[in-house]
Amino acid sequence: MQLSEQQSFNQALIKLSVLLYQVDGTVTLSEQDYLSSMVESLDWQSPICREAFLNDTIYQTRKAIDTGDAVTFLRSLKNDLSFDAEKTLEVAMAITGVDGERSEEETELLSLLTHKLLAKALVSGKDTLQ
Repeated sequence: MQLSEQQSFNQALIKLSVLLYQVDGTVTLSEQDYLSSMVESLDWQSPICREAFLNDTIYQTRKAIDTGDAVTFLRSLKNDLSFDAEKTLEVAMAITGVDGERSEEETELLSLLTHKLLAKALVSGKDTLQ
């Protein structure tokens, strides 16, 4: 089954969120609550249920972090996240700030996300709003 652009974006957004909350090695209740709320708010159009997708994503993300491939994992999400760059940035900022502080690892991934991966989409998206 071919996923819609919206569903591919939804899945990439979940992967990004899990990566950002796991990368510092500390998972807080506020991060988990935010993630659960965000996942529930998505218009889910996949044959895989949200919970199964989330569990697999947690595993895949943990593996990427443990092997030093967090940046590669993030880069692999670029095209899908560009579908709605503003929403991506909103969620990334929220999940990294919900626990009250941004770790160095979170800040580095946010910088890569905003300055490299989504820069073009964010700039062109702002142009269309004016």
